Amino acid sequence: MHDLSRIKHTLLVTKVMSARQAAALIHDGMVVGASGFTRSGDSKAVLAALAEKAECDHTRITLMTGASLGQGTDGVLATAGAIVMRLPFQSDPVMRTVINQGGLSYIDENLSETAAHIRNGFLPPIDIAIIEAAYIEADGSIVPTTSVGNSAIFVQQARQVIVEINEAVPASVRGIHDVFLPEDPTGRAILPITEVWQRIGQDVISCNPDKISAIVFTNQKDSPAETTADNAVATAIAGHLLHFFESEIAAGRLTRALRPIQAGIGKIADAVLSGLAQGDFEHLTMYSEVLQDSTFRLIDSGKMDFASGSSMTLSEGCYRRVFADFEHYRHKILLRPQDITNAAEIIQRLGIIAINTALECDIYGNVNSSHISGSHIVNGIGGSADFAQNSYLSIFVTESITKGGKISRIVPMVTHVDHSEHDVDVIVTEQGLADLRGLSPRQKAQAILSRCVHPDYQPELDSYFERACLRGGHTPHLLEEAFQFYTNLAETGAMKTRILESV
Repeated sequence: MHDLSRIKHTLLVTKVMSARQAAALIHDGMVVGASGFTRSGDSKAVLAALAEKAECDHTRITLMTGASLGQGTDGVLATAGAIVMRLPFQSDPVMRTVINQGGLSYIDENLSETAAHIRNGFLPPIDIAIIEAAYIEADGSIVPTTSVGNSAIFVQQARQVIVEINEAVPASVRGIHDVFLPEDPTGRAILPITEVWQRIGQDVISCNPDKISAIVFTNQKDSPAETTADNAVATAIAGHLLHFFESEIAAGRLTRALRPIQAGIGKIADAVLSGLAQGDFEHLTMYSEVLQDSTFRLIDSGKMDFASGSSMTLSEGCYRRVFADFEHYRHKILLRPQDITNAAEIIQRLGIIAINTALECDIYGNVNSSHISGSHIVNGIGGSADFAQNSYLSIFVTESITKGGKISRIVPMVTHVDHSEHDVDVIVTEQGLADLRGLSPRQKAQAILSRCVHPDYQPELDSYFERACLRGGHTPHLLEEAFQFYTNLAETGAMKTRILESV
């Protein structure tokens, strides 16, 4: 039996139905906005039922979310041919393949922009919102679960709302959300966040109960975040970055509390955050998109006072620990809409230290975070540009080589630019750290070449730069050679032929 006490608006009890019945409300050509941000707080039943429906009747929709979905949902939808357009972010390997094959259209955009694009009519109007909830209040308001993402704007703009009440999430989750919808750009008021713990909204998503057309009960935890074993490369990168923070403290540019931290998801960012727990830091704060295991380890260590994000994306063990002692954490975290977590105004005001992962960097500090060989998307830009462009310190981390040395992460010229040299302050690999602040393009190249490049690629990259400088230019390049690494990779499977032969 379902816990009907989670529907506090008694008339809405008549809207309870199966996921298949709810999916029948979604018709071909509709635009659907679904909750979910980095695999948390996502639809766990209705979208899966929609995939089954699409296999039978060829329903195809435009799907908007906050970010990536869990449960393999994107892949199931892509396989069923249910998606004609997807935005603004996904990370499913099956859907990625379909996108790169041209099987569906994908809009990869900054995560701060989607809500404004919907509000301003740049994107098609939303027909149905599918929102995961802990429960529904007496006035129809929705209590979110482990993410907020774009859920509030979806509910505000949609013609109909389908609510998935997830009984696996305790009702006590109410109180950790700060839901605020900005005004239209003309005459917009200041977003009054000057400290990471400040609330500016309410702890529910307002919803006209007349909009709610279906309620589906589920009982399923979020897909767990992937955990990684100790990684020597990630540990080395973390070591370089922690040493850099120490030098910034010694120079008087940072204190032991640093500044509010933003960190992307991944083993390297996780290693950096975990390293902070071992260092001589205190009263740390976070203003980020995702609160992950390392966030809660820092809280447990006493090093971090407060963390603000848009979702909690946790390993299975950390998820259990957090909800088993939720009262210990509830006053130390906030979850907000992503156009608030990623708002340029707030990022600039708080002076964020942004730590994000690069797919590759070039010798002048341009960063590609989304496309392999310039054409094939991996996941997307996510919110990294929101933070890189507006933070106090914009740091990008990456390993210097991958695939057994067949690929260098430092190249003469990146094949796709997500973050230009103007928005990148620091690049770190396991080889070392290049502080690019206050440097000209040639000086940036010298710093990156001397500190970040793997020894196997040092001669070629040094030679490229030296010969390019002889030709001249403010940012010297040999355009006929700039992409030779990629030509080699396509022809031989390695950026350097001799690397392939020696592996």
